[in-house]
Amino acid sequence: MVSDYRSPECFTELFPEELLQLEGKRTQLLYRKGENLIKQGAFASHVIYVIDGLVKLYLHTGLSRQINIRLAHKGDFLAFPALFGEDFYNYSAVAVKDTTVTMIDREALQGLLRENTSFAMRITTKNLRHEAFLLEIIQNLAAKQMRGKLASALLYLSQPEFMEERVFHYLTRQDIGDFASIPAESAIRFLKEFEKEGILQLEGKEILIRDQRRLEEISRKG
Repeated sequence: MVSDYRSPECFTELFPEELLQLEGKRTQLLYRKGENLIKQGAFASHVIYVIDGLVKLYLHTGLSRQINIRLAHKGDFLAFPALFGEDFYNYSAVAVKDTTVTMIDREALQGLLRENTSFAMRITTKNLRHEAFLLEIIQNLAAKQMRGKLASALLYLSQPEFMEERVFHYLTRQDIGDFASIPAESAIRFLKEFEKEGILQLEGKEILIRDQRRLEEISRKG
């Protein structure tokens, strides 16, 4: 349905006839938890719009290692660089929970970006915001100690839009370690330390931030 595209920050700049134009160039799919949406290095024929759910984006860094780079949720795009000449997916993506997406033909979306400048500005601005967290990852790898890395990852994962999705319920300790670029064993150890220090509370898989100011301080000092 055309209404699947509507959200406060996206697609509202399109005229009805432009929405109908996209309607014939997209496919709606449901991915179950654990299913791969895209694979790093595969041909990028489509841009993916998340209608509902939660998706983990990650980079393969070796035979058995990966770095989680961000989460995508309702209203986010995957494979956005495909609109600007990137022919292959530069990361992999897996459904963290059951997720509904729309696969949009990239050439059709490119045409709308050229024809509707307001839409182009809104959609580009939205996706450039993700660069801030990518820069945070680089900073984590280059400068921070493990506690600082984990604190930064927890601050990112505990953002309101992710907490509404009960994000920690779906993430393993390995996932959290991969967001912080530290081993799972270290993530488990520092989580317990943070709990003893009153910074957070562990309830099974759930993580409740109790002292965000201290967590921000640990992240900042690295």
